[in-house]
Order: sequence, then C-alpha cells, then structure tokens
Amino acid sequence: MRHILAPGIAAMIFTSLAQAAPPNIILLLTDDQRFDAVGALGHPVLKTPHMDSLARSGYVFRDAYTLGANVGAVCTPSRNMLQCGKAYFRYEGTHAKPDGQTMPELFRAAGLIEARFEHSRALPSNDLEHVGGEPGKYIVDAAIQFLRARDRERPLFMQLAWPNPHDPRTAAEKYMALYERDKIPLPKNYLPQHPFDNGEMAVRDERLAPWPRTEEEIRRHLHEYYATISGLDFHIGRLLAAVGEAGLAQDTIIVFTSDNGLSIGSHGLMGKQNVYEPGLKVPLIFSGSGIPRGESRALVYLLDLFPTFCDLAGIAVPAAIDGRSLKPIMGGSSGGVRDSLFLSYRDVQRAVRDDRWKLIRYPQIDRTQLFDLQSDPDELRDLSGDPANSERIARMMGALRGWQKRLGDPCPLEVAAPKPAAWTPPGPEEPKPKKGRKSTP
Repeated sequence: MRHILAPGIAAMIFTSLAQAAPPNIILLLTDDQRFDAVGALGHPVLKTPHMDSLARSGYVFRDAYTLGANVGAVCTPSRNMLQCGKAYFRYEGTHAKPDGQTMPELFRAAGLIEARFEHSRALPSNDLEHVGGEPGKYIVDAAIQFLRARDRERPLFMQLAWPNPHDPRTAAEKYMALYERDKIPLPKNYLPQHPFDNGEMAVRDERLAPWPRTEEEIRRHLHEYYATISGLDFHIGRLLAAVGEAGLAQDTIIVFTSDNGLSIGSHGLMGKQNVYEPGLKVPLIFSGSGIPRGESRALVYLLDLFPTFCDLAGIAVPAAIDGRSLKPIMGGSSGGVRDSLFLSYRDVQRAVRDDRWKLIRYPQIDRTQLFDLQSDPDELRDLSGDPANSERIARMMGALRGWQKRLGDPCPLEVAAPKPAAWTPPGPEEPKPKKGRKSTP
C-alpha cells in the first residue's frame, strides 16, 4: 500500500454533534496536484471544468500549503497532518497516533489511520487507478454506490483520496487529445537543472527524467500530467452529479485539495522534495452549503482543515493542535489565522514566508535564498546577495528559529562543516527507478 491515509474511499458518519443539522462534508483529496493545476485558478491550458465549477461557485484559498515532510514520500506526513491537525514534529516517525484527537476519531468515525471510518473501502491495488486510462473511476464508482445505499437520515463526512495525478500516468487517448504537446507552455521557472545541491537531488522522483531536463522531456511529462488531471476531473463531475441526484447539494460542503504539489521542470526539479512554491503549495477550494463566493491570500496549512471541519460541523476544536479554523476567514470576520508560514523538508531545507517575502535555508551547504513573492511569484530572482536585504534576512531567520522552537523542530540552521553546494548528476550507468509507486506516495 502506498500511504497510510490514502487508498480508496472512506466515509464516516457524524454523531453527537452540537447542532441539530450539521452539513455533510465531502473531502476530495488528490495526489501531487500543484497549486496552479486547475484551470479556474489561472492555468493557461488545463481543462478542468468540474474543478473550475467548484472554484467559481465557492471560496478559494490562494496560499495553502502542506507544512513539509521528514521523508521523501511527502504524501505520508502530509495526509497524517491533515488528519490530526498537528505538525509532523509532534509525533514519532511519519504516522500520527490514532487516538481520539484525530479527525476520524473525533468525528466518531472510522478510517484511515488506519481503518477507522465507519465505512471504508480501499482499492485492492493502487494500480487500479492507473489502468484503463480512467483516473479516479474506481473510487468515484465506490463513492456513488455508497451515496445511493447510505442511511439518508444521518449526515456524513466522506473522504475520497485518489492516487492521481501521481505517476505512473496512463490517461486515455481522449484525455491526451485535449492537449497539443508542442504547444504546452513550460513553467515560467523551468530550468534544465537545479543550480546547486538542495540535499535531495537524486531521490526517486528526480530520477523520472534525465539531466539536464530538456524542454521536450518536460512537455512529455506535463502532457501526461494534464491529461490525467482532466480524466480525474471528468470523474469528479460524475461524483458531483451523484451528489445532486441524491438530494445532497443543498446541505453539503465539498472541499477540494491535494496532499502536496509537484515541480515537473520548475527550478530544474521533478518532484515535491523541496520547499519552493510548486513543491508544497496546493489548491484549496470550499464550495457548497453556506460557503460564500470569494478568495483569500491568508496563509493556511492543510492541517487547518481538521479544526475547520470541526467548526463547520459544530464540534469543539481540540486545543492541542497546530491547525486553525478557516471558517472565520470565509465568513469575513478575520483576515487570517497566522502572520507567517513555516515549511520544511527532512533536515536539508527550511523556509519561512510572510505575506510578501520568502526565505529558504539549506543548512547542509550553508546557503540562503530570499524571494519577493509579490513581484516574483515564480521565485526566479534570489535577492539574498543584496546588502539592502541583510536586515530582512536576519529578521526572517529569527522568525524561522521561532517557528522551530514552537513546533519542536531540532534541525540546526547552521552546521560545523558545510558540504559543497555544487552537484553532479549521477551517470547513465546508475540504475533508474522502476516505474511505479512503491517508493514514494
């Protein structure tokens, strides 16, 4: 099995709620879908009409992130943080403890961490969602079956966790035909190779394309990625139609997001093992019952979903969590829940960002980057070498240390003997990873 919180459909039933008629909540969680990989969120070529309908009818958080990971399989701690509302530093290893403070337990449910949803269905093999060219079909089939058979007197929480658009990507020709490969634009921050060693240059995801990354190779990956997302979007449309047919549309909140992003050529990288925007930033959309139309640039985490769902359902939010309810932002009573965000990857990358600036620290090579996300959202111009920014860098380094102290992050920001920043790609004689999903969600 890929990741502990994933495969298949998981549904749970609210009980003992504080309000008489809590909303139904359906969480749609994709795998490796970067923040800009939705047409309505500004993508120039992606065709996602059903994801677009959620964005246009609902509330969009433009700056949503997973906090990071302590393993190359970023999906695993990301999904665990979502379920427990806590930063991964709070628990040992990659899996949160399945106690009463997790979302499934608190909502009196079943599933995932490990099988605690009242109704839980996992695919016999994650490969099912990668055959036949219909990404998402089997999970949506199971979800529709559940909606038709469920107890209609009881409000529900349903989580659908797809293994798409993670590789391997095998979208049917009808989805591939939606895009002309030669006309697919490259990311604005495309590079043939990352300019220095970020501490995770040859992990499995990075070996999916040879070095240097050619424009042709990146367009091939993007073509398959976009086609897979369009195929998944088609089946999400089937699900939304089934929600309407079941009479749930008026009292159901649908939340669409992903566990992490993906580089696919951005900064010369392929995976999500980095703290750049494409690596850890995700789409986050709320739509449906009681959700206003709008958007926010508030700085939010996926782990904020747990307390937000509690708030929406009238359940007391646990005190001992790091997440914060986003309901006040959507309701207009608050502009945000935090002034900055902390991002991390293993012991090799740390970052902090506020509403404008982002500082990235690579302790193992004694390197710092500074980006003005307001004028440079693609992180193309590193401003750390400008003496005019020395005070800002010092202040943001202080903020980074403050975050580490609050979360219990022991990673040093300086090391006694930094490694060289230069990096040479492995030679062609070194074995490439087998095409599959076992090594990283």
